[in-house]
Amino acid sequence: MSNWIDSGGDQPRLYSARPANCKSERRRIGSAVRWRSVTKLACASALIALAAPFGHARDRGQFVNTNADLKAWFDGLRSGKGPCCSDADGSALSDTDWDSKDGHYRVRVPRYGYALEGQKQELVWVDVPEEAVISEPNRVGRTMVWPIYGYMGVTIRCFMPGSMT
Repeated sequence: MSNWIDSGGDQPRLYSARPANCKSERRRIGSAVRWRSVTKLACASALIALAAPFGHARDRGQFVNTNADLKAWFDGLRSGKGPCCSDADGSALSDTDWDSKDGHYRVRVPRYGYALEGQKQELVWVDVPEEAVISEPNRVGRTMVWPIYGYMGVTIRCFMPGSMT
């Protein structure tokens, strides 16, 4: 047997000079990684499929006796900030929950878009921007507001003043 250093043992080997069995090992490792990826994708798809029914819109029957023309009118309401969505997204306000002074409006709405369990929702006064006021005639007579809740607090997307009787 010859000396290892004298036989070129200290020289780096090229990648292609590896024995043939390394290629099959690499193929098996790649196959395992591929199957792990497929398994992760299948699990993610299953979770989405299980969670999807909770995100669907539901018809709770609140519009069964609604006039079709009135519903179409609500669906077409727009302010300078964009569409107001529909009656289901807006909230009717009592006369004590909105105010008008010098042609500007303000409304009292819940601070958060969700109710904390067991706690009463805190109401805050919010100024209504001019572009959020709906200028067309109010066909329902009641004051309505469409608040938007975000990380900066509550803003008003649409506001439709009522008769304030």
